[in-house]
Amino acid sequence: MERWGRLVARRRWLVLVAGLLTTIAAAGWGLGVFGTLSNGGFEDPDSESARADAVILEAFGRTDADVLVLYASPNGIPIEHPAFEQAVTETLAALPAEEVVQAVTAYDDGGGTGLVSEDGLSTLVPITLAGADDDARAETYDRIRDGLDAPGLSSIVGGPSAVFADVGEQVEADIARAEAITIPLVVLLCVVIFGSLVSATLPALIGGIAILGSFALLRLFTTVTDVSIFAINVITLLGVGLAIDYALFVVSRFREELAAGRSTPDAVAATMATAGRTVMFSGLTVAVSLASLLLFPQVFLRSMGFGGMAAVLVAMVTALTILPALLAVLGPKVDAGRMRWRRRRIDRSVTGAVSENGAWARIARMVMRRPVVVMTTVVVGLLALGLPFLRVEWTGVDERVLPGGTESRVVSERLAADFPGQDLSHADVVVSGAEPAVLRSYAQALGAVDGVQDVTPMGERDGTALFDVSYTAIDNSAEGTALVEDLRAVPVREGAQALVGGQSAQLVDLLASLGDTLPWMGLLVVLAMLVLLFLAFGSLVLPVKAVLVNAISVVASFGVVVWIFQDGNLSELLGFTPLGALDATQPILMLAILFGLSMDYEVFLLSRIREQWDRGADNTTAVAVGLQKTGSIITSAALLLAVVIGAFATSGVTFIKMIGIGMLVAILVDATVVRTLLVPAAMRLMGRANWWAPAPMARWWQRHGFHEAPAMRVDRVAADAEADTEAEAERSLVRTS
Repeated sequence: MERWGRLVARRRWLVLVAGLLTTIAAAGWGLGVFGTLSNGGFEDPDSESARADAVILEAFGRTDADVLVLYASPNGIPIEHPAFEQAVTETLAALPAEEVVQAVTAYDDGGGTGLVSEDGLSTLVPITLAGADDDARAETYDRIRDGLDAPGLSSIVGGPSAVFADVGEQVEADIARAEAITIPLVVLLCVVIFGSLVSATLPALIGGIAILGSFALLRLFTTVTDVSIFAINVITLLGVGLAIDYALFVVSRFREELAAGRSTPDAVAATMATAGRTVMFSGLTVAVSLASLLLFPQVFLRSMGFGGMAAVLVAMVTALTILPALLAVLGPKVDAGRMRWRRRRIDRSVTGAVSENGAWARIARMVMRRPVVVMTTVVVGLLALGLPFLRVEWTGVDERVLPGGTESRVVSERLAADFPGQDLSHADVVVSGAEPAVLRSYAQALGAVDGVQDVTPMGERDGTALFDVSYTAIDNSAEGTALVEDLRAVPVREGAQALVGGQSAQLVDLLASLGDTLPWMGLLVVLAMLVLLFLAFGSLVLPVKAVLVNAISVVASFGVVVWIFQDGNLSELLGFTPLGALDATQPILMLAILFGLSMDYEVFLLSRIREQWDRGADNTTAVAVGLQKTGSIITSAALLLAVVIGAFATSGVTFIKMIGIGMLVAILVDATVVRTLLVPAAMRLMGRANWWAPAPMARWWQRHGFHEAPAMRVDRVAADAEADTEAEAERSLVRTS
C-alpha cells in the first residue's frame, strides 16, 4: 500500500485523467440501468408455489388477474344505467388484442360474482395481461394504463401489476428526495467536521463518483442476470455512505501526516499504508458480508447483494485511486478555505497533541477501570433492546407497504369493504395424473380442511385439473400460512401429484427457503470475517470478539424494528401502516449490511490500537490512544452515514423505511455505545490475550500478514505463544517427575 501511494502520487495527473474519463463513461452507460431492472423477485423459483404457477401457465394459460379496475359514476348513476354500461363497454373494447390483454371479465359477461359493489354504484373489472413473467406484464401494463379511463366515470386501478408500478414510482421519488436531502447536509457537516471548504468537498465528490460507477457496474450485472429495481436503494445508501466514510478516514490521516512534517508524496504514501490499508480491509469485509446474499435464490436478495457489492467496491477503489491523486495535487492546500472559528481545534486534532490525554482517551481509561461493570451493563442493555425480536412474526409484500391513499392500495381497501366475496383469500391447487373419481375425493378432502370456505373446480386439460380454494384467513398472515400447510398435508392418491400455490403458499415457501439458506449465509460471513481480521491484525481472539460484539449490536436493532414496525409504535409519527409482522426478506438484508458496516468501524478502531501496540504501548494505553485517535472520526463518519440512512427512513415504502430506521439505530449504537464502551471494556478484560494466536500462525502473520508499517519491535504474539508453550512443557515435566 505504501508503494501504491507513492505510485499514485507520482502519476497523479494520469490517475485523475483516467478517473475523469472512467467516470464520464460510467455516467453515460450506467444511468441507463433504470430501464434494465426488474420488479418483484421475492419468490424462490424452485419452490412448490412457483412450480404450481408454472404447471397452471402451461396447462391453462394465465388465470390470475393482473389489473383490477374500479369504475364508479361521480354522479351516483347505478351500473345498470345505459350510459354507465356504454362507457365501460367501449373502454374495454378499445383495449389491445390478445397478445397484450389475455382476458377481461366484466360484470355483464356472466362472470360477475363479486364484481358489483353492495350499493350497486361501482363495478370491478379484472384484467389478465399477456406475458410469462412480471417484467413482461409490467411493460404491458404501461401500454394499457392510460386507456383504462372510461369517459364520464371515475376509475382507479389496482392489482399486482399496479402495485409493483406504484412501488417502483415511489422508490424513484424516494431516491430523488433522499439525494436532495443528503448531499447538502453532508457537505455542510463536512465543513463543520473538517473546518475547511476544500476538505469538505472531497467526501461528497468521492460519493458522487461512487454512485455513478456503481450504476455502471450494476448495469453490467443486468446483462447476465435479473436485477431488482430495489438494488438502486442499497447503491444510493451504501455508495454515498461508505464513500464519504472512506474519504473522511483518508483525508483525516493525510492531514495528520502533513501536520507531522511529512512532504506531500510521503504523506500520501503514509496515508495509503495506514488509512488506505484499513479502507481496503473494510471494503473487503463489507463486500464479503453483502456477497452472502448471493446464496439466496430470491432475485430480490441477490439483487441487493449485487448492488451492495458494486457500491462498496467502487467506493473502496475510488478512495484508493482518485482520492489520493487529488490529495497529491492539493498537498497543504487541502486545508484551503479554513473556517477561523475551527482553526485551533483543527490544529490540535491533526497534530495528535492530545492523543494520550484527550476526552476519548479519558473515557476509555474510565471504562477500563471498571470493565466488568461496563461490559455487563452494556450487554444487558443491548440484549434488552433485542427482546422484542423473540416474538417476531413474518409476512410478505403487498399493497399495504405503500402510503395510504395510493391508488392501487385504495382499490384493495375498497374491494374488502364494498364488494361481497372479495375479502376472501385464495389458493391455487393443481393436480396432475388423477382420475375423475380421485379428483372428486380430493376436492372433498380439501373442502374439509378447517377454515376453507369453498373449493371450486376451474377446469381440466390434458390430465391436469385446477381448483380454486377460498378461505377466510388473511393472506400473508400466520393463519393463512397454517392453512396452506394443512392443504398441502391432504393426501392425494398414489400416482397423482398435487401442488398448492397462491399468495400464502409463496410466503410459506419463502420462509422455508430463507431458513434453509440462512445458516450457510452466517457460516460464510463469520468465516470470512475471521480470516480477514486475522490477516489484518494477526490475532484469533479479536475476530471472535468482533463477531460477538457486532452480533449483539445487530440483535438490538432487530428488537427496535419489531417494536416499531410489527407492534406499530411510532407509526403515526413515522407515517406507515403497521402490518403486525415484518417482511421476511428485510431482516436478512439488514443482517448482511449491518454486519458489514459494524466490521467497518471495528477495522478502523483496531487498526489504530494495533498501531500503538506495535510501537510498544501496553494494552491499556494502546486502547486509550487508539480510541482517542479514532473516536471523533468514527463518530463523524457515523453521523454522516446516519444522515444518508436517515433520508431513507423518510421513504413511502414501508420495508425501505424499516431498513432505514433499523440501520440508523444500529449505526448510532455501534459507533457510540459499542465502540466507546463495549470494545474498550472487552479488550481490557482480555489484556495481552487480545493479540494471541498459535505460534506458527503468529510467525506466519509476522512474515506475510498485512501490516500497516514494518514492526518496530520483536513480535509479542509469537514471543508470548512460544513462552506459553515452554512454560506448559516445564509444568508437564514437573508433574511427570
